[in-house]
Amino acid sequence: MRISVIGCGYLGAVHAVSMAKLGHDVVGIDVDAARIGDLAAGRAPFFEPRLPELLAEALGSGRLAFSTDPADAAGAEVHFLCVGTPQRKGEYAADMRYVDAAVAGLAPHLAPGDVIAGKSTVPVGTAARLAEYLAHEAPGAVLAWNPEFLREGHAIQDTLSPDRLVYGLPEGPSGAAAAAVLDQAYAAPLAAGTPRLTMDYATAELVKTAANSFLATKISFINAMAEVCDASGADVTALADAIGMDERIGRSFLNAGVGFGGGCLPKDIRAFMARAGELGADQALTFLREVDAINMRRRSKVVEMTREVCGGSLLGKRVTILGAAFKPESDDVRDSPALSAAAQLQLQGATVTVTDPQALQNAKGRFPELSYEPATENALLGAHAVVLLTEWKEYRSLDPVSTGPLVADKNIIDGRNVLDPAAWRAAGWNYKGMGRP
Repeated sequence: MRISVIGCGYLGAVHAVSMAKLGHDVVGIDVDAARIGDLAAGRAPFFEPRLPELLAEALGSGRLAFSTDPADAAGAEVHFLCVGTPQRKGEYAADMRYVDAAVAGLAPHLAPGDVIAGKSTVPVGTAARLAEYLAHEAPGAVLAWNPEFLREGHAIQDTLSPDRLVYGLPEGPSGAAAAAVLDQAYAAPLAAGTPRLTMDYATAELVKTAANSFLATKISFINAMAEVCDASGADVTALADAIGMDERIGRSFLNAGVGFGGGCLPKDIRAFMARAGELGADQALTFLREVDAINMRRRSKVVEMTREVCGGSLLGKRVTILGAAFKPESDDVRDSPALSAAAQLQLQGATVTVTDPQALQNAKGRFPELSYEPATENALLGAHAVVLLTEWKEYRSLDPVSTGPLVADKNIIDGRNVLDPAAWRAAGWNYKGMGRP
C-alpha cells in the first residue's frame, strides 16, 4: 500500500518506520523542517530502541521518504494522523490546534475513498467533529479512529505486534470500506493473530483515554498504599506482591515509587477531566484529581526523604540523581519525576548532579540550571546522598560495595524500589525505599 503519516514526532516517526518495515510505501509529513531533515538523513530525532536500525533499513529499501509538503501525501490509500495533542498552557484541556491544522492541510489533497486514520490521543467527540469537516472539505474521504497504545522503550514492537487493533468507524458502507483498507495496512499483525475490534468514533476515542486513566489510577493506588506503609511500618513491595496474585487485580503497574510522568499519562488524565466537564460528566472523573495529586506528592516525598538522610538540611549537600528520563529506554524528559525532584532539591540548597544514559541533552534544555554528568562514576563522586529515580539497568545493577568509596556519605534513596535493600545495607549504606521499612 501507499501510506502517508502526518506528523513525525515520537508517534509518527515510529509508525512511519514500522509501516515501511511491514512492506508498505510510506511518506512522512511534518511542518518541522529540521526534524524532517534528520529523518531523511537517517538520524532518529529521539532515542527509541531499534528505531535507528529500522530507519536506515527503510530508507535504504526506498520504501520510506519524508517531506514538509502535505501535497506529497496525495495518492496514499490511508493517511495516519499522528499529530501531538499537548496540554493547553494554563489549562487541563488538550490543545487541538495541531490536529486541526494537520487535517486542514491534508484535506485539499484527499481523493474519494481515501482513509484518514486518526492515531492521536484526542478528547472524545473530536472524530465526529473532524468527520463533519471532511464531509464538506474532502467529500468521499472517510475518517476512522485508530488509537495507538505505544509504550516508550517498546514502541517498535508495539507497532509491529500490537496487543489489539481498535477501529472507530462510521456506520454503513463507508465504515466497512475503511475497515478493509486498515485491514490491508495491518495485514501482517492481523495474520499473526492480533485481535481487531470495531466500534463507533466516541468509544474508540475513549479506549485510549480510559486505558491511560486506569493505569494512572493503579500506579497512584499503590503509591497511596506506600504512604500508609510509611506511616504504619508495613512493606509496600510485599503488599503489592500479595494483592497482585489476585487475578482481578494483577501485579503489573503495582510498583510504588516516585510516580508516573512523560508526555502521555499526566496530560491525558487532565484532558479527560476537562472534557468530562465540558460534557457535563465532571463528577464521574473527580477521582482522577486525587490520582494526579497522589502522583505529584511522590516527588515531594523524595525530596523530604533526601533532606532527612542529609541530617535535616540540604544546604551545602551534594546530591546525585540517577536518571533524568521519565522512564528507562527513553530520552523523553517531559513531566519527568526525576527532573522535578532534582529541581526541588536544588531550590532547597543542595548541589545537584544529574546523570542519565540517554536523556541529558533534553534535560539540559528543560532545566539548564542543574549540573549534568554523563559518566555515572563521576556523578557519584563526593555525594552526600544518591537518589535513584529512573530504573535504567545500569543503575539497578550498581554494586553497593564498589560504589561506596566514590561517595562522601553512604545514603541512597531508592525512588523506584528496584534495589536489594539487604545487599546495600550489608555494604554499609543507609538505604531508604518508598513505602518500605
